[in-house]
Amino acid sequence: MSGSGNAAGPDRLARRLGVGDAVVIGLGSMIGAGVFAAFGPAAAAAGAGLIVGLVVAAVIAYCNATASAQLAAAYPTSGGTYVYGRERLGHWWGFVAGWGFVVGKTASCAAMALTFAAYAVPGPWWVQRIVAVLGVLGLTTLNYRGVTRTAQATRVLVACSLTTLTVLVAGIWLGGHASPDRVGGWDALTAGGAYGILQAAGLLFFAFAGYARVATLGEEVRDPARTIPRAIPLALAITVVIYVVVGLSALFAAGPELLARAAAPLVATVQAAGVGGLAPLVRIGGALASLGALLALIAGVGRTTLAMARNHDLPGWLAAVHPRYRIPHHAELAVAAVVCVLVLAADLRGVIGFSSFGVLVYYAIANASAFTQPADQRRWPRALNVLGLLGCVVLVAALPWTSVVAGVVMFGLGLAGRAVVLRRRA
Repeated sequence: MSGSGNAAGPDRLARRLGVGDAVVIGLGSMIGAGVFAAFGPAAAAAGAGLIVGLVVAAVIAYCNATASAQLAAAYPTSGGTYVYGRERLGHWWGFVAGWGFVVGKTASCAAMALTFAAYAVPGPWWVQRIVAVLGVLGLTTLNYRGVTRTAQATRVLVACSLTTLTVLVAGIWLGGHASPDRVGGWDALTAGGAYGILQAAGLLFFAFAGYARVATLGEEVRDPARTIPRAIPLALAITVVIYVVVGLSALFAAGPELLARAAAPLVATVQAAGVGGLAPLVRIGGALASLGALLALIAGVGRTTLAMARNHDLPGWLAAVHPRYRIPHHAELAVAAVVCVLVLAADLRGVIGFSSFGVLVYYAIANASAFTQPADQRRWPRALNVLGLLGCVVLVAALPWTSVVAGVVMFGLGLAGRAVVLRRRA
């Protein structure tokens, strides 16, 4: 499974990404998902306590990031924790991780497509759904041209997003309406209770999961043993700083109640801060950030699907690699088709919770896998793996009950399906 050379056979992907490309792909996944989509549901769960939930989610995300980086350096191939679980814990655990990632991140793709449409087209819901489908189809076409183009496009989208957020934060504080009084004092941080804070952390975890995209692109990263352990923590650290600054600014400008009600929380924030003239810019930035996240998500889900198909855990047709562009074209087309169906039928807040369920299970297995690595593969202490595993389990249990039920049903279907296939093969 290891090896970091640049040579590639006809069924292998090409190693073209450096540290900068990998960091940008992670940032594109996280920033679009978190800043423009997750603060609203988190405020509904915990009020001002969403900031505490953000810190909890960041700590658990750091544990997961170190586990992923350590594993990806040892197993530099496409598939992420699906591969690590198979190698360290056994094939069934690998399947659970891969199924959780594919299901959860397909839901994330739908969430990002819907977020893009909500910011880009503040019109009728049916128009937004059509625009969301067009966004999925357009980015799938871009991904089809190869991973280097994906990294280049994501770099542009991340730059636009960061510029927008910088202007937004400056406008909030220069507008003169932002004040800590809108939060309600220190007691407001715990008004939602422990359950509300943990639920907010679980929902905000959805925003941190973009660093996994670097690991799932392991077969396309140059010198993965060096590149991946540097890129994953760096992308996460940059994102945490951005989230804290924007989250506090939004709370001080709009207050938790308005954030919880708003379909586009950052648009509501600039309006409450007295700088409504920035609303068009925020809409453009939200649309571009969501496109950046969706672009990287499609690439990541497609490559985990490829890895599962190579091992016959999904139909073999999905394992095809394009002879010219060297991307898993069948897998990406299949993912795009499913996302388009979800976009036409899903609710944004519901798919965020459902996505968090699948991804938290995925990272629980990542931490368990990293815990078993020998000393010569370790870069971080095992205590972080234990903390990450326990944190993922707690956040899964704290998610909205509808998300938990849907997640349990989906995992049950996946495990039952695999059991039937294995029995027929035997």
